[in-house]
Amino acid sequence: MGHTLEAIPRSVFMPHVVIIGSGITGVTSAYELSQLGYQVTVIDRHLFPAMETSFANGGQLSACNAEVWNQKSTVLKGIKWMAQKNAPLLLNPSFSVHKYAWLMEFLGNIKHYESNTHETVRLALLARKRLFNIAEQENIDFDLEKRGILHFYHSEQDYTFATRVNDMLCTGGLERHAVTLDEIRKIEPSLTGNYYGGFYCPGDATGDIHKFTTGLANVTQKNGVNYLFGMEVVDVEHTQNKVLIKYHQSTENMLQNAAVVEHLEADAVLVCGGVGSYQLANQLGDRVNIYPVKGYSITVQLDDQHSIENAPWVSLLDESAKIVTSRLGTDRLRIAGTAEFNGYNRDIRSDRIQPLIDWTNKNFDISTEHCIPWAGLRPMMPNMMPVVRRGKRERVFYNTGHGHLGWTLSAATAAMISQEIATAYPV
Repeated sequence: MGHTLEAIPRSVFMPHVVIIGSGITGVTSAYELSQLGYQVTVIDRHLFPAMETSFANGGQLSACNAEVWNQKSTVLKGIKWMAQKNAPLLLNPSFSVHKYAWLMEFLGNIKHYESNTHETVRLALLARKRLFNIAEQENIDFDLEKRGILHFYHSEQDYTFATRVNDMLCTGGLERHAVTLDEIRKIEPSLTGNYYGGFYCPGDATGDIHKFTTGLANVTQKNGVNYLFGMEVVDVEHTQNKVLIKYHQSTENMLQNAAVVEHLEADAVLVCGGVGSYQLANQLGDRVNIYPVKGYSITVQLDDQHSIENAPWVSLLDESAKIVTSRLGTDRLRIAGTAEFNGYNRDIRSDRIQPLIDWTNKNFDISTEHCIPWAGLRPMMPNMMPVVRRGKRERVFYNTGHGHLGWTLSAATAAMISQEIATAYPV
């Protein structure tokens, strides 16, 4: 395919951008760049878009979760949780230079906690607006529910601490207000537990990230974006005024010979490679210190009328368990949570899934007979901020490292990096 492109005279082309990765950041970036008039090629080692972290996340488009994790209380909780197998956060203590260097850098960013939280709120609000516009304009069905997000707390202590966080989020421009137990029950009648109080963010929403990403990928494909699935980038070379992207068949590609290296010529390359961005950046002479933080989800199949009627429609976050819910259409409920520092391990552990099932049974009167478990690796930076910038070398750009907020932030960062590329290499 690369050779066919090269055979056509350069003058025929619009500037060509190659995007590495077809998760939510890669596909939204492809959309924005194609809207600006670029020729776009997306390369992904998987056979379909959105097969990694964009497959089955918590579903929340949550400006209300913009608070970065870099604060002393989180660190203290993390140390306490190390002794509990079913804790919301789990750290494998075995030595890894990358992991411990990342953790030291994480601690060093505690001083930026407030400013980074405010910036994340700003990005999340921009992204929310942009994503809603895209979905409407392109007619993408992704089980969108604009019913807000409800955070609830079990103790006065947790609630009082959260009030300070809420004030900070609201200072950053978020609309979010305190609610009593009675108001919690009115907002989401399906909740059966006892809670001290909570906060409600009416402007937030939920939706199926995989349905949105694949839907948008189809739209971009019709608009001329070329997708090379089952392909893995092996090298990026700089020529005089181009970049040469070399790639071969990935291990998922059963059709051809992986030994055959093909190449594409482009005006710029954009890295949207999720947890793989760390290695890609190293190849390109940049340090993008992404660490993979594993998260788990279950998708509860609401197979009977009783479960359909008693599953929540409003998105929830239980602050003590760090578990979120999203209703995905009539017959699915997504439950997600936990953070696990365990390298590039993608195993789905039963001892991390069971707490999600137990929590569901505890809080709702629904059947959990049919649950689909999943685990994904969040690409997390030590400062909890996405990397949206140029690389050291000419023609290299990054839109990656969104951590647990890829779904929440990507529509904004895709527009930002597209403008950056347009400034450097205009159409």
